[in-house]
Amino acid sequence: MAPKTGLSAVWHDEGKRWEIRELPRPETEPDGVSIRVQATSVCGSDLHLWRGDGVPEGTYRDPFVFGHEMMGTVAELGSKITTDSLRQPLHEGDRVVFAYFFPCMRCYNCIRGEMGACKFRGGRKPLEEWPVCNGGFAQYYYLRAPQFLFKLPDELDDAAAAPVNCALAQVMEAFHIAKPRFGDNVVIQGAGGLGVNATAVAAEMGANKVIVIDGQEPRLEMARRCGATHTISIKDFPTPESRIQRVMELTNGVGADIALEVVGFPAAVEEGVQMVRMRGTYLEVGHISPNSIAHLDVQKLVSNQLRFFAIQHYDPWIIPNALDFLMRTREKYPLTKVISHAFPIEQIDEAFTTAEWLGREAGSVVTRAIVTP
Repeated sequence: MAPKTGLSAVWHDEGKRWEIRELPRPETEPDGVSIRVQATSVCGSDLHLWRGDGVPEGTYRDPFVFGHEMMGTVAELGSKITTDSLRQPLHEGDRVVFAYFFPCMRCYNCIRGEMGACKFRGGRKPLEEWPVCNGGFAQYYYLRAPQFLFKLPDELDDAAAAPVNCALAQVMEAFHIAKPRFGDNVVIQGAGGLGVNATAVAAEMGANKVIVIDGQEPRLEMARRCGATHTISIKDFPTPESRIQRVMELTNGVGADIALEVVGFPAAVEEGVQMVRMRGTYLEVGHISPNSIAHLDVQKLVSNQLRFFAIQHYDPWIIPNALDFLMRTREKYPLTKVISHAFPIEQIDEAFTTAEWLGREAGSVVTRAIVTP
């Protein structure tokens, strides 16, 4: 029997502090699954919440339990649950990865098969409304119905599996929307966690050139190991104009067929749309903070007939395909080895401080630290 309680890292906006609190584990309903969280990555969006720049004005979350880029083991199965979402037999103790959001299955978008765009898509309830152990930065996460979960192959360890339901799934969704064709030239703005995943996905989808832009040489080296054919260092090309010109040189003056932004700076969008060829596609993923204002000459977008897509979340079928991708390429790309630091839940403040440092230091290769609740 799973324990009745678990530890949660509770965040307080007031004072910007963590509190480790023991809370009851949610009661498992007949169609629910209780997950014992084993590894949760500190995602870039988590850092925004931690810093306070990812909170819409007027939103008050204190106290709050967050964390979403995670995997775990089955702690308890509801009486109606006997398999995962692909009908593989499922038992307590099995390692799984899952969608962290819950589509309603009854709205306009859901019935069109666009579950990642569910208007009523739910996450976890506020702690004051439902005071239970439930979150990525907690020992338990409750999958209520309808949930989508998938057994993990033994060959993928916990740290490698944690980013599957966010970093990898998100960029796979973006490229699915863009519909790249064999021989396309792709630009990726940023070589952090999402960027290196996007690099490998683009290479595997048949890109001719995969051009990755970043300011840190260790990250660019990682991008090259993940399939980048060319890299552009911000140190060597310090102005937007020089980077745009370099992309044009690498694409014979045409521009990229697809450009993907995973940096999260508005200026990157202003720059990136100018790297795309006429009728090319621009994929915006990196901006999750409010008031991210980019200044664009819309007439130029129209005259260039640019296809612009903003992507957040994904449809559940992406997850098993992401697992297949990691299994198929695990000896080819170092995607399963990009986690460098692990912390117990009691050291979550150090985990976030380290993740922030990893994202900023020039000597850092990866941007993912994990918490192991």
